[in-house]
Amino acid sequence: MSRNSQKIRTLRQQIPSFECVPGCHDCCGPVTTSPEEMARLPRKTRAEQDAAMEALNCVHLGPDGCTVYEERPLICRLFGTTKTLPCPNERRPLELIHPKVEKQIFEYMAANRQVLV
Repeated sequence: MSRNSQKIRTLRQQIPSFECVPGCHDCCGPVTTSPEEMARLPRKTRAEQDAAMEALNCVHLGPDGCTVYEERPLICRLFGTTKTLPCPNERRPLELIHPKVEKQIFEYMAANRQVLV
């Protein structure tokens, strides 16, 4: 396992979880993520990517919400867990993410090349 894979796993384990509204995609849209995280996601065609961008959607958004929920990138996992990225439906975990972990996630993202999903 690469060093970045281990870092991603460690960070993911520290992000609190909560119940989203079923089928909701209010937080979804084009986001950037590291190549390491992108490699975990199914590849999409250029036509699928272009159509998603034109609609300002994530290419992995399906009719019932996120199609890659279990492997979604760190930035997607942060929505609703921090004051800086609140859930538009006012959902949240019992305790928000620890500020130190949030900072580590943003530092990871800043230190690694980002690609558009």
